[in-house]
Amino acid sequence: MDKLMVKQVAVLGAGVMGAQIAAHFANAGIPVLLYDLTAKDGERSGTAARAIENLARQQPAPLAEATRAGLIQPANYDDDLPALAACDLVVEAIAERLDWKRDLYHRVAPHVPGHAVFATNTSGLSINTLADAVPAALRARFCGVHFFNPPRYMRLVELIAARDTDAGVMDALESWLTSRLGKGVVRALDTPNFIGNRIGIFAMLAALHHAEAMGLAPDEVDAITGPAIGRPKSATYRTADVIGLDTFSHVVATMAEYLPSDPWHRYFQLPAWMQALIRQGALGQKSGAGVYRKEGRVIQVLDTLSGKYRDGAGSMSAALASILKLADPAERMRALRESDDPQARFLWNIFRDVFHYSAYHLAEVAHCARDLDLTLRWGFAWAQGPFETWQQSDWQATAQAIAADIAAGRALVDAPLPDWALASSRQGVHQAEGSYGAGDGRLHPRSALPVYRRQCAPELLVGETTAVNRRLHWENDGVSLWSLDEVDARIAVVSFKGRVHAVGEEVLDGLLQAIARAERDFDGLVLWHPAPFSVGADLKQLLAAAQNGQFDAVDGILQRFQQVSQALQYAQVPAVAAVEGMALGGGCEFAVHAARRVLALETSIGLVETGVGLIPAGGGCVYVAQRAALLAATADATGTILPHLRPLFQNMARARTSRSAWEAQALGYARYGDTVLFHPGELLYSGIKAARGLAESGYAPPPRYAMLPVAGQAGLDMLETELSIQREAGRISKHDYRVALGAATVLCGGQPESGTLAPVAQMLAAERRVFIELLRTPETQARIAHTLKTGKPLRN
Repeated sequence: MDKLMVKQVAVLGAGVMGAQIAAHFANAGIPVLLYDLTAKDGERSGTAARAIENLARQQPAPLAEATRAGLIQPANYDDDLPALAACDLVVEAIAERLDWKRDLYHRVAPHVPGHAVFATNTSGLSINTLADAVPAALRARFCGVHFFNPPRYMRLVELIAARDTDAGVMDALESWLTSRLGKGVVRALDTPNFIGNRIGIFAMLAALHHAEAMGLAPDEVDAITGPAIGRPKSATYRTADVIGLDTFSHVVATMAEYLPSDPWHRYFQLPAWMQALIRQGALGQKSGAGVYRKEGRVIQVLDTLSGKYRDGAGSMSAALASILKLADPAERMRALRESDDPQARFLWNIFRDVFHYSAYHLAEVAHCARDLDLTLRWGFAWAQGPFETWQQSDWQATAQAIAADIAAGRALVDAPLPDWALASSRQGVHQAEGSYGAGDGRLHPRSALPVYRRQCAPELLVGETTAVNRRLHWENDGVSLWSLDEVDARIAVVSFKGRVHAVGEEVLDGLLQAIARAERDFDGLVLWHPAPFSVGADLKQLLAAAQNGQFDAVDGILQRFQQVSQALQYAQVPAVAAVEGMALGGGCEFAVHAARRVLALETSIGLVETGVGLIPAGGGCVYVAQRAALLAATADATGTILPHLRPLFQNMARARTSRSAWEAQALGYARYGDTVLFHPGELLYSGIKAARGLAESGYAPPPRYAMLPVAGQAGLDMLETELSIQREAGRISKHDYRVALGAATVLCGGQPESGTLAPVAQMLAAERRVFIELLRTPETQARIAHTLKTGKPLRN
């Protein structure tokens, strides 16, 4: 099989996981048949139909756009199995019961067409055992495809071959999952729980064991096993609640049942208090209570000794905080293992045990260390995999410390580290040539599948280097201008340098230079850097200027902001914005003024300035007015603008952002012709190709118009009335009203008594004027200060 063409999918099982897998196929625009048991009452496919309806109520949202649910058709096993004949991919996602899966395979196999791939989403059952239940003719196209929950958001898919799976099928499926669904695919070996649930769940079990042994409470453990060590905010116990304590228990039970000879087998069990919670139906987030529960606005945690809930109060010790501030990873790890602080000792224990377990089982569970580390990154949201952390922390010193703990009986088990981990020449497992495979003792290079050539900036592990050669053409403190000669030497790329790509003066100056150089020396320009695209204006810089009374300087910055937006819109070569993550405020203004956008599915874009008491002043208000005028001109002969302006104005006034690229199109911050990609690693490649396509099709910038049709004074009166009603009803504050009215004034022409045609220059000047008027107010300065301090908006 050279290429997998998927025009229709079937998902067998409409439980939480099956329905969400179906939703993600629908996100990709693929029609889905969602099967479940025939309902006893009412509509025969009612079980699946209710699962589809429930998708709209789930958070985080499985559907990137509510209308995508229309691509999912409910079905049942009694009436609709013949419809499988039209499917190119069939994914089984029923409960983790081997007997149930076998029975279902016998039932559906006669209906699976000869070209289709048949896959199981099992989280840990043997793929070979399941393959034995499939007819011989189908086994070459049978494999494991393990999505992680929630499927839309978790990058990882574990792909597991059975003994008879065709290699071409695996390559084609990996390529399709990568590009079409945006997944990070790891080829796992057919062992119980594969890689992710084997290593990730063991890490949680080790933390539970040491917490109980050392007397650390769940909230204390979560305070030190989250972002402080590169793990997600849910840390350990909150993660168990999110997974569901019953699901967590099931995965652990699978390990206990199918791994009887694992040296750590006696630790494959949950603490008695957690088992009691499960018996009581306190299953975590889905039941409203588990290790944690919410009482009003207070998060409470279970006291594991008394069995009663108390207010959460877990915190990190001062000693541990000082250790984690050490810049050198090797110094941090050494300090953890040498410290007398209980929390520090706890962290060393869990690092040691995960390193030990991963090294001991590497040959059994993964082709190489890269697969294991990427699995923990993508499936459990770790910033680094265990081998990366070990490699950064002085491999030799850490290996010797682990061996010493094993010899002294301080480790969980006395199983020795493998010889390869203790080799005196070893400094790690990842290097430029590849990653170490314990099964064959060689370095494994990155996959050579053609799909990965589209990832111009691959996610690198510690010790890896990229083969992509960037040719630098120019840079300043804010941006760099470069090209990828192996993709297209005549398309320039401009990237911001700041941590969250905030837009300060150095970025504005750099962009103006970059656009000018692109017009002079290149055929096109791409704005790209890893997420976020841009969080907008540098609020810290802006607040300092306001507090120092430097409003003339602020006006100068705003003028340059507008110049950049205009330069992007009217550049003599096509400018393409490749957007991933947040594109807020000024970042949104840059994106909307580009000739084309290439968007990652998970893009949050919007004009959010009102959230800090300001209005868009980098050309954003003028863009919205232009958008409304264009919609009005194409909607009907009258060209009435206000009905089209009102929803765009409301989005701006409420600081609304998109929850996906599809929603960005609906909100007017992207065009329906813009490209939406599911794999963010392909953005740069696609952006370069988009710029090349525009250049080769005779690109010319849009005409500059001095005058713009607007809603005028009549439109402003209507919007002002609506705002007054909201203020009187208490839905907006007095300052909210002032900010929104300022935005409405600009959108309707920029001056009192504006007619239905307004000079663009007047509207741009009005953007700046209103922005500075608001910036002078104590209320807006308080909002900015609060946002800088807390990351959250202030209503005042």
